[in-house]
Amino acid sequence: MTKILIVEDDKDINNLIKEVLEGADYQTESIFNGKDALELIQQEKYDLVILDIMLPVINGLDVLREVRTFCEVPIIMLTGVDDEYTQLLSFKQLIADYIVKPFSPLVLVERVKNVLRLNTAKSEMTIGDLHVDFEACAVSWKGESVRLTKKEFQILELLVKRCDCLVTRAQLMQTIWGYGELETRVLDNHIKHIRKKIAGIPLKTMPGLGYILES
Repeated sequence: MTKILIVEDDKDINNLIKEVLEGADYQTESIFNGKDALELIQQEKYDLVILDIMLPVINGLDVLREVRTFCEVPIIMLTGVDDEYTQLLSFKQLIADYIVKPFSPLVLVERVKNVLRLNTAKSEMTIGDLHVDFEACAVSWKGESVRLTKKEFQILELLVKRCDCLVTRAQLMQTIWGYGELETRVLDNHIKHIRKKIAGIPLKTMPGLGYILES
């Protein structure tokens, strides 16, 4: 069953969201502050997170930034903050949607369905001559199959899913190895092997920062 984390400090709103989502046959879990939300997202696997901004302990924007260093879970911001700057800032962190309160519970359910549908549909992606099947863990380049190790595939998967965006070294290390500190040569060697196996892949190094896979 699809599992959704609701991060909202207003108990009435949290309960309302929980009620309408469970009525649509989704499994939900409710959290009321940013600190607990971060801990849960690190420990559990969710199909979607609904995140408020004005949260106690750690605000929603800081939660969003931190989550994006280790996880690509779809996030819908559901908040009373409606200024353009905050919305743009949120979308730059690759949120799936931004909903301003007050909101229609029925429309929320439809937007949740849409986000989940789009996320599920991306079981394969093609970028130029590169094709990646995430479910089969298969890669082809210019029509030819490419054999990658498990770690190489995981690195490529993250780069492909964030195509044209900077993926930092810290994000790669945290997502794939589970921690942010790693011997530099380990990651460098994996990138080197990917470039050797996929000659001509448009993978750009951003010195001191990370990598961008260009479309």
